[in-house]
Amino acid sequence: MLPRTQYLNKLIQKKDNGRVKIITGLRRSGKSVLLFHLYKAYLLETGISSSQIIELSLDVPANARYRNPIELDKHIREQITDAGKRYYVFIDEIQFVSAIQNPYCEGADAKITFIDVVLGLMQIDHVDVYVTGSNSKMLSTDILTQFRDRGDEIRVYPLSFAEFYNAFEGDERGAWQEYYTYGGMPVILSLDSHEEKSRYLRALFDRTYLKDVVERNRISNNEDVLSVLLDILASGIGSLTNPNKISNTFLSDRHISIASDTIDRYLGYFMNAFLIQKAERYDVKGRKYIKTPSKYYYSDPGLRNARLNFRQLEETHLMENVLYNDLVRRGFDVDVGVVETSTKDANDKKVRKQLEVDFVVNRGYDRFYIQSALSIADPEKKAQETESLRRIPDSFKKIVVVKDYLKPFRDDIGIVYVGVEQFLLDESLLS
Repeated sequence: MLPRTQYLNKLIQKKDNGRVKIITGLRRSGKSVLLFHLYKAYLLETGISSSQIIELSLDVPANARYRNPIELDKHIREQITDAGKRYYVFIDEIQFVSAIQNPYCEGADAKITFIDVVLGLMQIDHVDVYVTGSNSKMLSTDILTQFRDRGDEIRVYPLSFAEFYNAFEGDERGAWQEYYTYGGMPVILSLDSHEEKSRYLRALFDRTYLKDVVERNRISNNEDVLSVLLDILASGIGSLTNPNKISNTFLSDRHISIASDTIDRYLGYFMNAFLIQKAERYDVKGRKYIKTPSKYYYSDPGLRNARLNFRQLEETHLMENVLYNDLVRRGFDVDVGVVETSTKDANDKKVRKQLEVDFVVNRGYDRFYIQSALSIADPEKKAQETESLRRIPDSFKKIVVVKDYLKPFRDDIGIVYVGVEQFLLDESLLS
């Protein structure tokens, strides 16, 4: 069982803080294991008895009765028997709880939901509440709003490269090739062949993720469009796009007419389900956001590759996707940088040019500029990859991450160069 130290520590830090802990993230990324195995083991090791831990998995048919919120509330309260002890309530797949009519009130809005159950449990001084749920009906934005700022979200991501490497039987280069191909869904480490891994990842899409999005958003006749949209995004990771451009692609490549507003709504569904993430563009010199176009990245590279049947394994784009995911996982705010500069064309006429910085990375008062480059062995290529960084007028740290292994070094103008494995394994590089 993988330790998932980052998330376990977050739960430990938030223990007994008077707020409900809401564990969210991509399905099959390890939320239930984190709570029911890793965190439970921690509680037992610190002296909490098993009788103080109340566990309930609502996706089990034997517990179907407790999908009624009144029955759920009654069942849990019956186990809170000693006012002198602290109890820890774990509810898995809480979205299975149905909203029912309040028997004491009339009207369509008089409903009792799991939100009422959890908020009620939080009023008991010696109870600490933890919930998980599938993304189809339990999204972080929905839940945190309904808990009225009385909940703490712990977002769980697929395995980082560092977590993957620690469990991988092989060297860093072998781990990297495996990771950017099959990604970090925990089950992948237990599968041996390409066929097994490919089948598992494709089944996740067809039977879990797409099904979730369709059911939650009540999409009845556009499932094929959703599938095509995922393919378009998978083919274009690292490329600037917007709903209007994607709509044009549907029309020109697939002969499907679909409005850009519909595309925008579907993109929102995928982001809410944690399948994709959006990076906004930021004008570094102008210090402002550029509304469109943006970039979209898959939350797991293996899922992206499975969408395309492992046909387009361009390491340069996959490396950019992995770096974006890892920076977000570390808690940074990540944008795509734009640096405007002036140059002259062949006729010696002054023209404006926009240079791209792959990532503008912020956390508090810290900022880093990061460029992802497959190679800088050729001087011309190195100059091209670093031009945007050299044009940035401030003194924040600038880093070029390359595919090749190399010991981190700093050039004469202060730009740091590091290999991708080293960057992903050593978080102190951003400190």
